[in-house]
Amino acid sequence: MSEFTHETYLSPFTWRYGSQEMRRLWSEAGKRRLWRRIWVALATAQAEAGLVTSEQIADLTAHQNDIDLARAHQIEAELGHDLVAEIKTYAEQCEIGGGVIHLGATSMDIEDNADALRLRQGLRLVRDRLVALLEALADRIEAEAETVIMAYTHLQPAEPTTLGYRLSQCAQDFFHDLHGVDWAISMIKGKGFKGAVGTSASYAELLRGKGMTAGEMEERVLAQLDLEAFPVATQTYPRKMDYQVLCVLAGIAQSASKFSLDLRLLQSPLFGELAEPFGRRQVGSSAMPFKRNPVRSETVCSLARYVAGLPRVAWDNAAHSILERTLDDSANRRSVLPEAFLAIDEILSRELRIVRGLRIEREAMQRNLSTYAPFAATEPLLMALVRAGADRQEMHERIRGCSMAAWEAVQRGQPNPLAELLAADEVISSYLAPHEIRAIIARGAGVGDAPERSRELARMIRQAIASQLR
Repeated sequence: MSEFTHETYLSPFTWRYGSQEMRRLWSEAGKRRLWRRIWVALATAQAEAGLVTSEQIADLTAHQNDIDLARAHQIEAELGHDLVAEIKTYAEQCEIGGGVIHLGATSMDIEDNADALRLRQGLRLVRDRLVALLEALADRIEAEAETVIMAYTHLQPAEPTTLGYRLSQCAQDFFHDLHGVDWAISMIKGKGFKGAVGTSASYAELLRGKGMTAGEMEERVLAQLDLEAFPVATQTYPRKMDYQVLCVLAGIAQSASKFSLDLRLLQSPLFGELAEPFGRRQVGSSAMPFKRNPVRSETVCSLARYVAGLPRVAWDNAAHSILERTLDDSANRRSVLPEAFLAIDEILSRELRIVRGLRIEREAMQRNLSTYAPFAATEPLLMALVRAGADRQEMHERIRGCSMAAWEAVQRGQPNPLAELLAADEVISSYLAPHEIRAIIARGAGVGDAPERSRELARMIRQAIASQLR
């Protein structure tokens, strides 16, 4: 077995990205422990048919967790088959039970059921991360439901909204992702125990005259694993399941990328309204000591971009699984499945730290409102002028002229003069008194029911999470 150190290439997911919990799930040792668990379950079911003795089961169970990767790799170097190498390694450890390991099975009876178990557990870990993030977002939404900020469409100032409402858009996306994860967990199924091409022929022959059908044996094994199986399969479970799981993970990546990209924009000095947490000793740039780069959010966007491309690989695996199977999915699945989960694990962990430590720059928010909110008040002003008897088209043109002049002043760094320009317009002020015009501009366009909608979404999120805990 090779010794892996930082003197050779290591995947960044080996040590840099993802939690220890997720790494253990997708580790080589973790996979082999699952293989052995499945072999024990298979032997236990076969014992009911009189094919395996209780002493053999006890021997297999006693060595179930004695993973010896060095020996397995030594055997694999000779045989070129990792699962067979693990069978031989396990059998060497089990003097009594070694001879009954893998009775009637094909490799994918073991590997695919193990992968289904890993997919399900990986999704449960992702779900835990999503729930924690949603709870943190709900806290922020409730706290900032009334905090008025400037909204932007086409990257241009539009009308006011609230910070709670903006965060609600992100939370709503992640809430949708939570439903997707729940669906994915519910549809996870294993191959079951159906042999080389899915017909259970080997098990039928093995069990002939033993008072147990291949289907009954399969049910007994799956009950021990707490796993359902596809009703039909080839040598593998349908690779469409991998594709569907990866699409759910890519959806989470999309939500996270949107949130982090917006935050990166809002952290730039031109906006300056929000910022991710920045450590007291954190370095933003090796060249420019003053830099406070949004590296957490940039990492999220980078990993999300990677995850977004993985469903295409899984699509090809499913679409090109010719007849009862080919092996051209095997090598890439060793990387695609674990790295998708580890990337999402890292993304959600980073997003949680960002939301909990989010810096809110209220002075910058107020500055942007003072600069741009008066423009949004021109629509209420236009409506007031029409109600006062003015011609809508004429007033629109006069307001537009004042707005363009005010915009030029703002671009020169001057305070927004819009209210005074409108109040000084003789035609406009013939319908509304100058103090009425100033009052309408000062009130702005308002934020409508944004606070109420924000709080309602936070309530829905909390209610949904609480109902899952009951």
